[in-house]
Order: sequence, then structure tokens, then C-alpha cells
Amino acid sequence: MSSPSPVKVIGASDSPYSHRAEAALRLKGVPYELLLEDLGNKSDLLLKHNPVHNKVPVLLHGEAAICESLVIVEYVDEAFPGGPPILPGGPLARAAARFWARFIDDKCSKPFWLALWLEGEAREGFEKEFKENMALLEAELGGKKFFGGDTVGLVDIAACVFAHWLGVFEEAAGVRLVADDEFPRLRRWAADYAADEKVGACLPDKQQLLKNFTAKKAMFVASAKAMLPK
Repeated sequence: MSSPSPVKVIGASDSPYSHRAEAALRLKGVPYELLLEDLGNKSDLLLKHNPVHNKVPVLLHGEAAICESLVIVEYVDEAFPGGPPILPGGPLARAAARFWARFIDDKCSKPFWLALWLEGEAREGFEKEFKENMALLEAELGGKKFFGGDTVGLVDIAACVFAHWLGVFEEAAGVRLVADDEFPRLRRWAADYAADEKVGACLPDKQQLLKNFTAKKAMFVASAKAMLPK
């Protein structure tokens, strides 16, 4: 019997997108090696295996390279069927999970980022958009522990930045996007997500995150300004 193909993740220690890949592997019980990337000096390995976007994470499974964090999560779910499922079983529920995962990346991420690092009226507009989208997530979560029910699934992994990174980004940016009395269901969900033994094991230390993000603040501000239409 042949040995299983090795699994490696090219990732960054402070990236919520890298966490997505690790969380999926840990939920499925798949051993892996984490190859930490210096995003200021990208390695030949990263450029070789993700020549389109040059971004982390990249999952290396034997000779195969899989890019994009949500694609990786679905690949892990299908390639390692022995562990608990990450996506729900029925086609309708799977479609809904994919919809909300894409909603987080397509509709929540940009206004969240711009509301953190911009100033003035532009920032206020993006904060309003961000909160409107968070309200939609709050409604979708409803009274469930996790978005898919009682266990961590695709949408929870997709939303991990709001479970662990949000407060750190707020502190580094010097802004408060979410007040203590806002989105109580999402706050409870965030605590449950971080408390999950498997995904919690690959969440980075918040003090180290704060140190990293504070040092990169000028770069983050520049990146936010560059995202605005000319």
C-alpha cells in the first residue's frame, strides 16, 4: 500500500486566508507542513505554484498545487472524505454555504478594509456598507451556533477574520467599527469559533498580530487608498 501524498501549506502567520486552509486540514484531521512565506520577499516556491496571483495560501498535495483559500477548503473537504464534512450534504445547503462564503469575500472584505484605513466621508460610507453586510450575516446566522448548525463549516471558516482578526485590526487602525452592543449573535459565534479545539489551534496570537499590523499600518493605508477609484 502506497503512503499518502504529503500535504503542505504555503502561508503567512498573520493571514486569515492562510488560516482558512489550515482550519480545513485540522477539521479533517490531515497532517500538514506549514511553509511560512515572507510576503515582502516572495519565494520562488510561491511564485512557481501561484503564478497568477502570487498570493498565499497555496496547498501542495503531492504534485498538485491548489490556490485561493475557499477553493482550498472545498478541495480539502472532497480530497479527504474520511474526516467530518466541512460542506453540508444536500445540494441546496451546499449552494447556500457557497453563496454566503462568496458574500463574505465579495461584499464584506472590501468595505471592512477601507473602513479601517481611510478617513473622513469615504471611511464613513464604507463603515455603513460594512455594517449593513454584517447585519445580513447576523440574520443568516440566526440562533445557530455556527452558520451550518452545530459544527464549524465552510461559512464559519470564510468568516474567520471577523471571529479573531477584527478587534486586532481595529486596535492597529485606531478605529472602532463594531460597538460592544452590536451584532450579539456574531459576537457569540466568534467566541464559539475561537474556542473550537481544532480551528483554535491554528489561530495566531493576538498580541503578535497587533505588533505585525501596527508595523504595517502605513502600508495598509496606502493599499486602501489604492483601492479607491481614480
